[in-house]
Amino acid sequence: MIMARERCSATIINLNEETNIRACLESVRWADEIVVIDSGSSDQTVRIAHEFTDKVFSNSWCGMREQKNFAAQQSAGPWIFNLDADERVPPEARERILAALGNPVHEGYCFPRQNFFLGKWMRHGGWFPDEVLRLYRKSSGEFGGLNPHPNVLLSRGSTGHIAIPLTHYTYNSFSQYIAKQYPYVEAAARESFAAGKYRDVSAARVFTKTTWKFLETFIMKRGFLDGPHGLIAAFGSTFAAYMKQARLWELGREARKHGEK
Repeated sequence: MIMARERCSATIINLNEETNIRACLESVRWADEIVVIDSGSSDQTVRIAHEFTDKVFSNSWCGMREQKNFAAQQSAGPWIFNLDADERVPPEARERILAALGNPVHEGYCFPRQNFFLGKWMRHGGWFPDEVLRLYRKSSGEFGGLNPHPNVLLSRGSTGHIAIPLTHYTYNSFSQYIAKQYPYVEAAARESFAAGKYRDVSAARVFTKTTWKFLETFIMKRGFLDGPHGLIAAFGSTFAAYMKQARLWELGREARKHGEK
């Protein structure tokens, strides 16, 4: 006897993800529908996505938070399961998700994530368990917070936990890792600028924010236990923190030059 469960839409946003999208979509075939939002891919991403679903939409990039909420708006199911193109749902996690949908006692569910970084599964430095809320009732939540790393905010109800990790294949090479930091930093700096945080930027703030990030990731979160990978990741996070503060300072300087307060 097949147990009734609430319907769920899997949503994925992507851009030029032909190397990842097939495995990602394969891992969410269990969903009642798959919704893919593409922001202008020039490779085979869209063609591959059409092999799995007819609900493939084109939407110009408007920000991570906005794009993920747009995907939810195109979805028919009362539940949303959001996945990034470089993530996968292991079979064990799939079974837990289906069980939760059969008897939902929470309005959202968090998952740990296992991050594969430069050929290694990371275990420390904030890379694991790296909790993310990805399954939620559409009427109770939406993506909020700051770009480029928004999170689901629930307007009501409690949050449950599914202990089986999602798998996240982050960066294949160091050059890819560095290149991807720039758009993330730009988005984060502009979000902070819009919130007026540029007024707080000083030499002391740049120094303390940057130094703290290294101490947090490499020492306090024990990134050193991941060996060279942990050191590279810690320096990467530190450099990103520095670039964000420097860019925020620059945006503030430009604003003051044009008479903004």
